[in-house]
Amino acid sequence: MHFGFFSSFSPPAWHAPSDRMFGDDWWSGEYHARLAKRAEKAAFDFIFFEDTAGVSRTSGGNMDTDLRYALSSPKNDPVALLSYLAATTQRLGLISTASTTLYPPFLLARLYATIDNLSRGRAGWNIVTSSETEAAQNFGMDELPPTDERYSIAEEFVEVARKLWASWDEKAVVKDLEANFYTDPSKVHSIDHEGKYFKVRGPLNSYPSPQGTPLLAQAGGSPRGRDFAAANAELIMSTTIGGVEAMKAFREDIHNRMRKFGRDPRECRIMYALHTYVGDGFSEFRQSITDAQLAPVLGKHSAHLGVDLTQFNLDEPFPDHVVTNGTTSMLESLKEKGRRGISLREAMIDFNWGDNEIGAVGTAQSVARSLIDAMEEAGGDGYIIMATQDANQAHLDGIFEGLVPELQRLGAMRTDYSGKTLRENLFAF
Repeated sequence: MHFGFFSSFSPPAWHAPSDRMFGDDWWSGEYHARLAKRAEKAAFDFIFFEDTAGVSRTSGGNMDTDLRYALSSPKNDPVALLSYLAATTQRLGLISTASTTLYPPFLLARLYATIDNLSRGRAGWNIVTSSETEAAQNFGMDELPPTDERYSIAEEFVEVARKLWASWDEKAVVKDLEANFYTDPSKVHSIDHEGKYFKVRGPLNSYPSPQGTPLLAQAGGSPRGRDFAAANAELIMSTTIGGVEAMKAFREDIHNRMRKFGRDPRECRIMYALHTYVGDGFSEFRQSITDAQLAPVLGKHSAHLGVDLTQFNLDEPFPDHVVTNGTTSMLESLKEKGRRGISLREAMIDFNWGDNEIGAVGTAQSVARSLIDAMEEAGGDGYIIMATQDANQAHLDGIFEGLVPELQRLGAMRTDYSGKTLRENLFAF
């Protein structure tokens, strides 16, 4: 199985049950440099960073919840962090989130080409359309475009970015001293793109990167998001919520959509976002979670959804009539749990601490066996271990000192890399 590590360029353990100041030098990049080296030693395929671009006012109508609990802020830019991590690692893939609604295509294409050069072919772009009104207002918009339009923008954006990355032919850089040619002009081309949303002349003016195109990742769960991912992504992140049957259904749906777009399902890796806790006592912790501990969780997910979750009764199922212009896939997961009679309280605990439907909480031996069994039944390519603001020392030790060695002992996780680039490693088996 392939494995990735999901993180955030923000306080790493502030929401953990203990050792909450762990990694308090996160803002300097040092915490993630240590984490990346640890993931590389364990032969993880990549480290993957989420991102948002605003201080949320969704919960309570003001910034208090976000700032008090360090939800969306403080948070530094992970695209810049990739450059730092490229110098501190040798083999680990480096993926960060960047929005097609907020970036101009030329700027993003040039950034990721540069990071791919700096990392010698280990860069990946997680394509998002953004879901936070505050982010839109930081970039000159009153509000985000509707979801469907955001995906239409994203489709044209990716088309432009691909054209820009392809605007230098292979071997365009010749470095011919005798002819005094650094670059062969006949192998560099304008793209002259004029579409509904973008007008870009091109070409890129950056050095051609090792992968040519950074690895393209996506995590959309709505029908439109799944279509977008099926048409464009090489790595799709789904969820283990709903257990094996939901995992299997997602994989089959994506493969059918890929065939509709003329793509071979083998062109894309499907990996499941996994909240896992290895060790003793975590089940007891889940049962003792208080309203005060849930407050930041409600604030965090309110920002993602664009819906103030504090207005609903925690001990009742989430209502089915709620609509949003935010993250629609998360909203549907909440509604689905509500239809099964699961309270909002239980759903929030599941979302934040893992619902353990596939046995991801327990000893290293039991978790490893459960992950293998779930993958064999559901199909897919691996897991992305989620650890944004609960990654204290005990949590990381449980993963790297407990789970990883057990998976490697069972032959379910590699012990070394076989390729040089992120794409080569991700598609190595």
